[in-house]
Amino acid sequence: MGDRFRLRVTRCNKGDVRRNESFVLYWMSAFRRPRWNLALERAVFWARELDKPLVVLEALRCDYPWACDRFHRFILDGMAHNRKAFEGRAFYFPFVEREKGEGKGLVAALATRSAVVVTDEYPCFFLPRMAATAAARLFVSMEKVDSNGLLPMRAADKAFGTAYSFRRLLQKDLPRYLRALPRSDPLEGLTASPICPPDSILRRWPLADLGAIGTGPESLAGLPIDHSVPAVGRTGGAGEAERILRRFVEEKLHRYAADRNDPLKDATSGLSPYLHFGHISAAEIFHAVAEAEGWSLDSAAARTASGARRGWWQMSEAAEAFLDQLVTWRELGFNMCFHNRSYDRYESLPPWARDTLESHAKDRREYLYDLSSLEEARTHDEVWNAAQGQLLIEGGIHNYLRMLWGKKILEWSAHPKEALFTMIELNNKYGLDGRDPNSYSGIFWVLGRYDRPWGPERPIFGKVRYMSSESTARKIPLRDYIKRYAGGGDRPPRSRDQGRAGVGGEETARTK
Repeated sequence: MGDRFRLRVTRCNKGDVRRNESFVLYWMSAFRRPRWNLALERAVFWARELDKPLVVLEALRCDYPWACDRFHRFILDGMAHNRKAFEGRAFYFPFVEREKGEGKGLVAALATRSAVVVTDEYPCFFLPRMAATAAARLFVSMEKVDSNGLLPMRAADKAFGTAYSFRRLLQKDLPRYLRALPRSDPLEGLTASPICPPDSILRRWPLADLGAIGTGPESLAGLPIDHSVPAVGRTGGAGEAERILRRFVEEKLHRYAADRNDPLKDATSGLSPYLHFGHISAAEIFHAVAEAEGWSLDSAAARTASGARRGWWQMSEAAEAFLDQLVTWRELGFNMCFHNRSYDRYESLPPWARDTLESHAKDRREYLYDLSSLEEARTHDEVWNAAQGQLLIEGGIHNYLRMLWGKKILEWSAHPKEALFTMIELNNKYGLDGRDPNSYSGIFWVLGRYDRPWGPERPIFGKVRYMSSESTARKIPLRDYIKRYAGGGDRPPRSRDQGRAGVGGEETARTK
C-alpha cells in the first residue's frame, strides 16, 4: 500500500482518526469519478481498515468563479453517472446549491460523524484554498490525495521552465510510479451499509434531485449562475469519457501524429474537458493507449533520460506524439501550479519574456480590440473569429488554432498584461477545459513561458514567438473551418488611428 500512496497523501490538519465515529467521508471535489481514482482508493482503504461504511460527498456550489449553465450541466451529467456507479457500494451524497452559501457548513457537519475525511488535492483555481479552509475547521483527521497525473506532484522539487528539462525528469523517475497506478475499480468488493448521514443533516442539506436539475437547459434557470453562457452539445461524466476514450484509441489514435493539426479531420482525443472536471484519469488514458500498443513497462524503463520527445516510450509515432501531450505537457502545467502560487500572474513569466514584452509595450498596434469585441468575435480576421466562434459554440478551440488565438490577442491588446487578462477571461468563461493547469500553460506559452527567445525581433512581440493567420492558413486548410465557426468578422475593424484606449476612447487595459 505504501508505494501506491508514496508522495500522494498529505495530512491537512492535526486532527485524530476517530475510530468510534460512524463512517469514512470522501469529499469528492476535483476527481469526480468512481474509477482510476487514488483519492477514492484511499478513502476505501480507510473504510476497510476501520470497518466503516463510506460516504461520498459530491457538492456543486453556485458561486465559483465563472459559474454558468455550461459548466454546471457538464458537472451534473457526471453526478448523475456517479449516483448509479456508487449505488449499493457506498452512500453517495450529491448536493447542489440553490442559492449562494447554502452548502456552508455541510463538510463540517458530516465531519462530526466521520472517523477520517479524505479529499482531492488539486493545485489550481479556488480548490486549494477551499480545502485548506475546511481542514482548519475540522477536529477529525483530514487527508488530501494527489490523483492528478502519472507523476506525483511532489516527485519534483521545483517548477520546470521547459518541456525538455521536465521530460528528462519524467524519463528518469516515472517508471517507478507506473508500477503503482490507481486501481481501475477502487470500490471492488465494497458493500454499502444501511447507515447514512443523520436526518438532521439531510433535512438541512437535502440530497440533490439530479433528475430534476439535469434534464434540459431550462432546468438550470432557477440557479443563481450565469445563464448567458449556454450548455453545449456534449455530455459530461465518467461514462461518456470512457466511451470517447475507447473511440479515440480504436479509430483515431493511429492518425493522431499526421492529422491532429487539421481542425476538421477530428484526430484529437476530445478528452481535455473530462480531464479537467476529473471525469477521467490520465492513468486510465495511458493504460488504454499502452494496451492498444502492446506496450510493456520494461520498454521505457530501459531507456536513458535524454529528454528526447521521440523514442521514449518505444511505441508508434502516433502514440508517442499523443503521450507527449498527455504526460509531458499536461503534467508540466501541474508542476507549475503546484510549485508557483503566482502561476496565473504576469510576473511569473520568465525574465527574458517580460523584458522583451515590456520593451515593446508601447509599439504601435495596427488594430486594437476591447474585451467585448474579442468576446463576440468581431475582428477583421476571419480565422481568429472562427477560433473564437468555436470557443463560444463548443466550449473549446482546436489545439493548433488555440495558439494562434492567443498570439493575435497579444498583437491586438494595448499591453501584454491586458492580453493576459483577456485570454484568461475568455478561456475560463467559455472553455470546458479552462481554469486548469494545462490551459494556463497554453495561455502563458503565448507570452513566452516554456519557450525560448526567437529572432528576428518583431514589433509588439519582441523576441516572443510570432504567429500569423496567413501562415496558419498556408499550413492547414481552413475554408470549411471558417465557414462552420466564423460569426463575427463582418463588422468594421478598429483602425490604428483610434489609439491605445478602448473603442470610443474608453480605457480597456486591465491587469491580472
